[in-house]
Amino acid sequence: MTHFTAHRSKLLWPLMLTTLAIVSACSKAPAPVAVATPAATPGLGIRPLGDETVKIDMSKIYSDDLKKVFGYIDDHIDEHVVNLQKWIQQPSISNTGEGMQESAEMVKGFFDQLGCQQTKVYDVGVTEWGQQGNPVVYAHCDEGAEKTVVIYWMYDTMPVTQPDLWKAPPFEGRLVEQAPFKKVLIGRGAVNSKGPQMAQWNAFMAMKAVMGKLPVNLIIVAEGDEERMSMGYRKFVKDHPDLFKGADAMYRFGGQGSISGGSEGCVFVELTTSGAKWGRGPNYSDIHGGNKRSVDSPAWRHIKMLSTLVDATGNKVMIDGFYDDVAPLTADEKRKLLDASKRVKLDVAAKNLGVERFIADDPLAYVTMARYGTSMNLDGIWGGNMFAGGSGAILPNKITSKHNFRYVPNMTGPDIVKKLRKHLDKHGFQDVEINVVGDVPWAKVSYDNDISRAAMSMFDSFGLTYDQPVENQTSILGGYWPAYLFSGDPINIPIVSGSAGTGGNAHAANEWWVIEGAGNTYGMAGAEKSIATVLFNYAGLNKPTAAAKQ
Repeated sequence: MTHFTAHRSKLLWPLMLTTLAIVSACSKAPAPVAVATPAATPGLGIRPLGDETVKIDMSKIYSDDLKKVFGYIDDHIDEHVVNLQKWIQQPSISNTGEGMQESAEMVKGFFDQLGCQQTKVYDVGVTEWGQQGNPVVYAHCDEGAEKTVVIYWMYDTMPVTQPDLWKAPPFEGRLVEQAPFKKVLIGRGAVNSKGPQMAQWNAFMAMKAVMGKLPVNLIIVAEGDEERMSMGYRKFVKDHPDLFKGADAMYRFGGQGSISGGSEGCVFVELTTSGAKWGRGPNYSDIHGGNKRSVDSPAWRHIKMLSTLVDATGNKVMIDGFYDDVAPLTADEKRKLLDASKRVKLDVAAKNLGVERFIADDPLAYVTMARYGTSMNLDGIWGGNMFAGGSGAILPNKITSKHNFRYVPNMTGPDIVKKLRKHLDKHGFQDVEINVVGDVPWAKVSYDNDISRAAMSMFDSFGLTYDQPVENQTSILGGYWPAYLFSGDPINIPIVSGSAGTGGNAHAANEWWVIEGAGNTYGMAGAEKSIATVLFNYAGLNKPTAAAKQ
């Protein structure tokens, strides 16, 4: 991986100068101490409101303290953006291990600065799938408040797989213009998920600065394995449910215009074909590719095996019984998808995602696939000559492919793996090995609760439209994350995500987070204000006074 260390020298804040004490070696009175004056931090000149046309309806912001928090955020937005740049500049790549220990300590430092009475980096040990989990960072902030909110974070990011495609180094945190926004931050983790999480932390710090305390108590848990199926987080929560005693709800970081909390399921597997297991082809190491004239190829066998798993389009899974347990959508869920599809412009959505087109040309079909679809993806494949360009004849002795299955109620990850094994055996691939990397089960949540209403009320006061949740019913309709651990086993509390601010290119080149908003999209300052508003709403501190009601 390219580390772009040359760009680390261009950090946006100055080094603090040390105090120089000059002491005379003679018997005379000591010379006066010379103190070097630190250079002022250069201002970024961030415009808190950017080019936004959307506005907060201040007639619905009843709390004077919350108004002061808004003002504090505007006055300190440059510092808040620098906070995000510093975090982006610390790599934290769970798939390679790069920077994970350092990043865990950095996150603990955030919680120490917040004034949490209890902060700790936990070594979770070996997980149930045999891998060492990355550290989990835990904090408990007792503010003497009536309600306690769990804040879920992930501090790990994906690797940088195509460094030559980035317009700015992925660990620099550069601010660039990207129409229609005058300033976005480019960096790995910008939107997934350091940008929205830093907006949360900045909002927490602003509230502490203005009021001396937060409107709610916080239990913050930050995992380092979200990009590895949350294997360490799963073990931590199951091993320490007592650490979440007294929690009333979970507030998860999110993006603009979305009320969510539930999760689809996802199981990751690796499939490996080897000459040794097959009994044909190279059985110890790769050999010269010229030997293909007389030796069987495990790589070609692997490709033939993969071709049996999906249809000719690659979009339908051909494993027997794969779709048997899919729970049908309810009438209310179908209505929600139809309403969402009316706001979709497929050409714009494709351009924003960076794809030529979607599988379906109908907005409703697209939304249904995106929100309640199943799939088997080929995430990567490797073996033999992995070097771009040039030549070098290789006949690989082993080839491995990685796959994620997205699944919905009432499917399960273990059942999918069982059906996969049966399929491979049926088609003569008994020698192909299956390694389960991890499984995140689906989770349904209800939005008929105070924390969800606090988020929806915020959206209303911020002039933002959002997908209305299915009232008084559990609902899924979302991407995967480890919601299941707090939606039934071992903990069962309301969960919601919802805030202003947005970004894009998660897992891709030029990942970005909006710093200065434009049009109907809020920037960093708006994101922070929205988070403070949700917590004030949930605490019951943003209600109209008797005079205002009149």
